Amino acid sequence: MAYKIVADECLGCGACAPECPVECITEKDGKYVIDAEQCLECGACAGVCPVGAPVAE
Repeated sequence: MAYKIVADECLGCGACAPECPVECITEKDGKYVIDAEQCLECGACAGVCPVGAPVAE
């Protein structure tokens, strides 16, 4: 199951992006999004997010 970032929860801090081993997290309109097709489902992004915005789909 790929991860997604709940837009309403995302603070736009960017802590998640450098943790992604395949660089599938990008910024869009001040929030971060995950490309589900590239996501390895490792959960590294969820481990560093201060508000728990990345969740498994």
